[in-house]
Amino acid sequence: MKHRLKYHILNIVTAITVTMFFSCDNRLKEVQQMGISENEPIGVAENINLKYTDSGRVKSILISPKMLDYSNRDFAFNEFPEGINLELFNEKNEKTTILADYAIIYDKTNLIDMKGNVVLATETSDTLFAEQLFFDQTKQWVFTNQPVTFRRGFDLINGNGFDSDSKFSDAEVLEVDGNFTIDE
Repeated sequence: MKHRLKYHILNIVTAITVTMFFSCDNRLKEVQQMGISENEPIGVAENINLKYTDSGRVKSILISPKMLDYSNRDFAFNEFPEGINLELFNEKNEKTTILADYAIIYDKTNLIDMKGNVVLATETSDTLFAEQLFFDQTKQWVFTNQPVTFRRGFDLINGNGFDSDSKFSDAEVLEVDGNFTIDE
């Protein structure tokens, strides 16, 4: 009789456990999203100074007064509503600086969209002025289809678009509408 009672209790416990196991739903994502609007950032950082290194060498430094983290979205991004100062370093430790009033970095595409008074200056003093500029971090490529002014040496070139590698070795102003040589 005792053996039979143990057997019935074991069966009941097993049935309850199996029922509970299959009735539970993995709602971790829902719990994480609870209280967070999809239109609100999941995090806010102020006065950031982010250094990216690879093999012990600094490759870039990102400085910004404010960063909004939207990694809770399907197409995750980080927004810099108060602008950025981005410094890129090549293999020879030569610096290219990019300044912008506003920027967004898209995680999945590794694309940085910079807007408002964008200035890109290389170690050789080549300088690009634009209202919008994209930087493809994977391909190390900068481009825009907006009006630009490009200064290389004593030449000042105006156009509608720009396409170049990050070293400016293949820099091209598109739809040139003015080319001036500055006398010094």
